[in-house]
Amino acid sequence: MSDNAPPVPRVHDPLRAVQEQFDHYQRTCFPERTPEFFALELAGETGELANLEKKAWKGRTVEPARFEDEAADVLIALVNYCNARGVNLGQAVDKKLRHIEQRRLEGTH
Repeated sequence: MSDNAPPVPRVHDPLRAVQEQFDHYQRTCFPERTPEFFALELAGETGELANLEKKAWKGRTVEPARFEDEAADVLIALVNYCNARGVNLGQAVDKKLRHIEQRRLEGTH
């Protein structure tokens, strides 16, 4: 383990701003959806990204734009899920990163 590790990233404020913008856009332009809807959408989009990775892993050619498109779909579905469920994604990520760093420092990761 390196003592020269960079500081744990702080993402709360930037993610909060993104999450608020997504929430406004979703509420303005689309019908209200339940957290369950967005969880299922997230699972589907994650599956599509995983299928692209499987194709690449098997040696098939996958255009980089397809990875970008599916990764964007995953992020959109995740942020919409968090908004529908009332999860502050930035806070949750900061908390998780602190936990991971603590485990790393303890050597239990």
